Amino acid sequence: MVLKMKEKIKVMIVDDSASVRTVLGEILNSNPDMELIATASDPIIAERLMKKQWPDVMILDIEMPNKDGVTFLKEIMRYRPTPIVMCSSIAEKDAKVTMEALSAGAVEIITKPKIGLKNFLSESIDMITEAVRSASKSNVKKLKMNIETELKYSPKLSADVILSPAQGKFVAGISDRFVALGASAGGTQATEIVLKALPKNSPGIVIVQHMPEKFTKAYASRLNTVCEVNVKEAENGDIIKTGQVIVAPGSHHMLVKRKGEHYIVEIKDGPPVSRHRPSVDVLFRSVAKIAGKNALGVILTGMGDDGAAGMLEMHNAGAKTVAQDKETCVVFGMPKEAIKLGGVEEVFPLNKIPEAILKFFSTQK
Repeated sequence: MVLKMKEKIKVMIVDDSASVRTVLGEILNSNPDMELIATASDPIIAERLMKKQWPDVMILDIEMPNKDGVTFLKEIMRYRPTPIVMCSSIAEKDAKVTMEALSAGAVEIITKPKIGLKNFLSESIDMITEAVRSASKSNVKKLKMNIETELKYSPKLSADVILSPAQGKFVAGISDRFVALGASAGGTQATEIVLKALPKNSPGIVIVQHMPEKFTKAYASRLNTVCEVNVKEAENGDIIKTGQVIVAPGSHHMLVKRKGEHYIVEIKDGPPVSRHRPSVDVLFRSVAKIAGKNALGVILTGMGDDGAAGMLEMHNAGAKTVAQDKETCVVFGMPKEAIKLGGVEEVFPLNKIPEAILKFFSTQK
């Protein structure tokens, strides 16, 4: 019997910086499951190359000569939807444009600084390779319809490094109810769909969406312009209240704490948990410890298993828990792992998640 070798992920890089193309190419080719098939300095050249061989994943710059990355992305999504990872600077202006790219169908983001580029990219191997693997597993056709790979480079930490586990069911002592939501690849679009369906008097919501630093502020700002609920990037001490959505800032963990008669959020430094910072596991564990049955846990599309252990802890503490179904997920990784662990009570298609949130809020207090 001849074993069939697993096909490599074929990647194209489109970036006007020669140094970016070189360093990213070296990183991709150093991984046995990836293959760099072409590089281009602008979308016009990329279009010619794609006629010869279409990539499984494209890494696409934002600002380029002849045609910008967002325009090119939209053209690809109309013609032949393809997993695309946006390569964006961490400047505030580029962060806002990147939100447009995510809304148009980009799956992931990797960042690059204006200076110290080579060292930054070389030190970001985990981030880059995970983004490419995640994109390769995504179903961009579902992404368009809606608008668990181990890494060998670093240890995978659990929420224990941030706070200790919850101990059984927890009696909250506060009547306020709220939602804790976690998402990753495909989550920016999925979360927008959920929030846009909610009225302004919806329960308070805290969100961890895997996203780099500075991008979460632009993400929250964009959501705030298209939703009836108020959406903001979290600040230490923010109160979780009706009509308020709080998004964890990139590069920091977000926990829920109790202060008097209110639930508040705490922003905390610490190592990545389940290889992410912010981590859904950290948020969900804090909710399990402090809120019990007053909380609803929601896990949406995403690669990997961040949030699965935390959702089980929420379930064991008396919280209600729901997950997005496979049919509507861009990447059925995080929900699948949470279901497998036994922490999910109900599974819904994406368009039914808002209904589940409102039902939770309207039932017995």
